[in-house]
Amino acid sequence: MLTAEQLDRVCVVLVRARNPNNIGAVARAMYGFGFGDLRVVSEYPVALEGARSAVDAAEVLASAREFSGVAEAIADCSLVIGTTAGGKRVQEHPLYSLAEGGGLVRGHLASGEGSRVALLFGSEKTGLSREELSYCSWTMTIPMFERAGVRRPSMNIGQAAAVCLYELVRGGDLSTGRALPDAVAADLDRLTGLLAEVLEESEYARRHPASQDGAALRRLVRRMQLNEVDATMWMGILRQALWKIRER
Repeated sequence: MLTAEQLDRVCVVLVRARNPNNIGAVARAMYGFGFGDLRVVSEYPVALEGARSAVDAAEVLASAREFSGVAEAIADCSLVIGTTAGGKRVQEHPLYSLAEGGGLVRGHLASGEGSRVALLFGSEKTGLSREELSYCSWTMTIPMFERAGVRRPSMNIGQAAAVCLYELVRGGDLSTGRALPDAVAADLDRLTGLLAEVLEESEYARRHPASQDGAALRRLVRRMQLNEVDATMWMGILRQALWKIRER
């Protein structure tokens, strides 16, 4: 079982959720399993306001925060997990089953205090977009029974959140992380921005335009799985490279 301190280091991020009932269902699941940090990324603030009346979730909803984008919502998190139904979508991140992912999250939380985890859920209709997934360290899916000739089944956002949160708190095996804390998302975004500047100033991007794709750069940086010390060092290296390039 997760400790109270570990529960506090997990946040649930709803991206473009529009249905107040679904937001309320997620909040109820969070409250029931002991989680309290709900973050909403949406252009539709009315959805969160409409959900605030959800029964048994007032405490979670009262402290829920709204953000204008995914980057801002996960800035203080060192592990960001996107949930996906999988299917025929091209997988650009490591994909784990719920059981595997749950062990990785528990291991991450056990590896050090202050290391925060974000669990992202996408919109009810389309899930997380390719751009939104580019902020993720890896993705996780809930295995479901598939029938021949029938569209791949998926859960609604409230059900998916409840199952994922239960997996985190139920205990069981864990995969331990590295000794040093992982870099937080805000530092990874700064590193990505510096890398984009180096590519532009060095004219590498002119010869290889695809390298300027922001989502591709974010995925590249996150695949490096940097700890906070490595991320700081790489930012210093890139700043020095930029200074030298511009000096010329």
